[in-house]
This record gives sequence, structure tokens and C-alpha cells, in this order.
Amino acid sequence: MNKEIFRKYDIRGVADRDLDNDTVSKLGFVLGEMTSGGVIAIGRDCRPSGIRLRDQLARGAAASGCKVIDLGEQTTPMTYFAAYTLKPDITVMITGSHNPAEYNGFKIMKKLHTVWGDAIADIQKRVKTAAEVNNPEPLMEKISVREAYMSRLRSEFAPPVSLKIAVDAGNGTGGDCAVDLLTQLGHRVIPLFCTPDGSFPNHHPDPTVMKNLRVLRETVVREKCNLGVAFDGDADRLGIVDENADVIFGDRILCVLADALLIDNPGATIISEVKASSAFFSDVEARGGRALMLPTGHSIIKEGMLRENALLAGEMSGHIFFRDRYYGYDDALYATLRFLEIAEKADGPVSSLTSHLPPVMATPEIREECDDSTKFTLVEKVKQILKKQNYTVNDIDGVRVEFPNGWGLLRASNTQPVLVMRFEAGTLHQLKEYEQEMRIILQTAREEL
Repeated sequence: MNKEIFRKYDIRGVADRDLDNDTVSKLGFVLGEMTSGGVIAIGRDCRPSGIRLRDQLARGAAASGCKVIDLGEQTTPMTYFAAYTLKPDITVMITGSHNPAEYNGFKIMKKLHTVWGDAIADIQKRVKTAAEVNNPEPLMEKISVREAYMSRLRSEFAPPVSLKIAVDAGNGTGGDCAVDLLTQLGHRVIPLFCTPDGSFPNHHPDPTVMKNLRVLRETVVREKCNLGVAFDGDADRLGIVDENADVIFGDRILCVLADALLIDNPGATIISEVKASSAFFSDVEARGGRALMLPTGHSIIKEGMLRENALLAGEMSGHIFFRDRYYGYDDALYATLRFLEIAEKADGPVSSLTSHLPPVMATPEIREECDDSTKFTLVEKVKQILKKQNYTVNDIDGVRVEFPNGWGLLRASNTQPVLVMRFEAGTLHQLKEYEQEMRIILQTAREEL
């Protein structure tokens, strides 16, 4: 068993290498035991390995004595919806999220709480000592929540105008649902790669990577769309481009949503994370809200929302969480509908929704490969060097360094073998200067390890 598959927020690895039948069936047995003879519900995205992983997980779960519900192929938000509506004891989403096609993994909920951190570590220990599963044919009850989920979203929105929207699902699991729902609500939809195909033949389904948005941006301009939206592989992350094909990054999407929410909920707490622009925090505070910075990670954000009674949260990666009028989990399609609700009533085009925000020079997320076994140690070494050199450092998640006219971030990804960097500054020259400064320190850290 590869212990590296047990990560902070989920269990994830290369499906055919790391998620072998024995490991997955033992995982199912452990999760089944956690239900105490109750119910485990399993959803999966469109990756080809998902069916095998579902079958092996169900084998183990059934062997523990629990009942197994097969939710079928669906988005991660649909699986969360099943947790809230069917109320199983354990809910599992089999997904590789935004990772390449050969990856897959398990997002786990116990009742309505995400299993993460120490709870994942405890599952790892139990899987390691679990006996081999002998259960050839698990019985599964098939239940689909698709129509109930779609009905829930339809019931909340009645667009006053019809917008022309390009939708790029990257052949992930959420494309057909998004096209169906937006069309039913009266919008004119141009679908791009909306047929689920877990080999992702057209481009990688990660809307934070600029090259993945190329066709969407070209389509928005060519077809004179009001906007374009993009989803990741399991449709819990959202990307948006305006009518000019300019990308609206996650923190600016959150600003638009926060501005509208604060009109009806004065003083509300709104959460983002260490990669977010300082413009987000300033904008929320200027409009009378309480802006809070937390470490990156959907599990941390959801827990923080409950603790702080926050109504809205979001990450640069496009995870958007609503507790206002919704359940508090990240759902790219629901966030799309909330954004459209604002755009439909706006006096100007989609670009006007962010025109009040100060212009800043910022990089997208910069990702550099770094082995899982060393990435956290390397970031810790960088932090030590920065503090010795008297930089002002926020270390709630990696290191966020304050520069004279901006900031820079270095953190280890909890879902991929990469280091993540992001920089913001007043000018392009400063932006390049701050990135170079961080890279020099990073190289020094590598040499000292």
C-alpha cells in the first residue's frame, strides 16, 4: 500500500498503480465499519477507472455488513446533495477532480462533515491492518439524485433575461447537467466538450490553467457571448470569462458574489484563502462585510464557514461555497447560477461587474513539480530563510510574504506533487521582481536541504 495516497483532504493516486483492488476493498471495509451497520452511498465521476473502484469499494463495504447505495456517474456536488437528502452514514465520491486522467481518488463524508486531516490518517492505519476482503459480488441499490438536484436548482432561479453562454466542461462529468439546466432556464447555450469522457481528449479539465480556456475564450468572442463558464472534472470548481474573453479569476468572482450578498446580508462574514488578492479583502471590508483569510482547502473552508457563521466562501481555484440559500458545499453549477443572477440584473456587461476593483498585476497560479515526500519540507525551509531575512510572513498555509507594493505566496499543494506560487504587485516590473526574489530564496532552500 502506498501511504502517499492518504492526503490531507482525501485519498488520491494513480488509479492503476496506487489504488489496487486489495487496498480499495480494504478501504471499503473500513468505511463500512464506520457506518456501524448503516448505509454507505457511492458516487463517481466519468473516469474509466471509476467503475472498478466503485465495485471494489462496495465489496469491502458490503463485507462489513453495511448497506451500499450506488449513486452512479455524477458530479461531486450531486454526491454532496445526496449526503444532505438521502442522509447515509458515509458518502464517498470517487473522483480525480482536476488531476490528469490516470488519477482517481475518494472524497469522504461522515454524515454531513468532510473526513480530512487526522481522520484520514486514522483510516490509513485501519486500512493497513485490515484483513483481506472475501466478498465477490456486493449487492448495491441504485439511486439517482440527478433529477432531484436539478429540480432543486431550477426552483430557485427565474432569469429575467436570456443570456448567451459558452460552457466548457472539458469532457468532465458536469457538462450535460449544466447545458440541460441553463437551457431549461431559458439561456442560449453553446456547449464545448460537454460530453463526459474521462480520458479528457480535448484539454485537461482545470479552469485555473489559462491554456485550458483557449477554446472557451475564442468562442465567447466569435459567437458574441455574454460570458463563458468552465468546470473542472467533477464540477466543483468554476472558471468564468467575460464578454471580452478576459478571465475573471476566482477571487474576483468571489468579489462579485460578495458584493451582491452583502446588500441583503449587511455585515456578513465572507471567507477566502491565502492565494486571494488583497483587493478581495479590501472590497469586502469597504462594503461593510467581514473578510477572513484561511488556509487553502475545501475541508478547511467548509469547517471555517460553520465555525465563523460565514455565508459565502471561495478559493482562487474556483471552489465557491454558499451557505446563503444553499447547503455550504462547493458547487460550480450553483455558483454559476448565482453569478448569472447578478449578471442578468446588471446595467452593463459582465466586465462591468468587476470594473470597480482596483487594477492589479497578478500571476495565475504557478505550479512547479515537486515530489510529495519533499514539498512540505522545502516550504518550511523557505519560511525559515524568509524570517531570518526579516520578511513579513503569514504562515497559516505555506508562506505569504509581504513586499513593499504587493505580496507573494509559496505553498505545497495538498492534492498534487507540486509547489504553488502566486504573486501580486502594482506594476509588471514589480511583479517580475517579486517572483524572481522568491525563486532565488526557493533555490537557496533547495541547496540547503
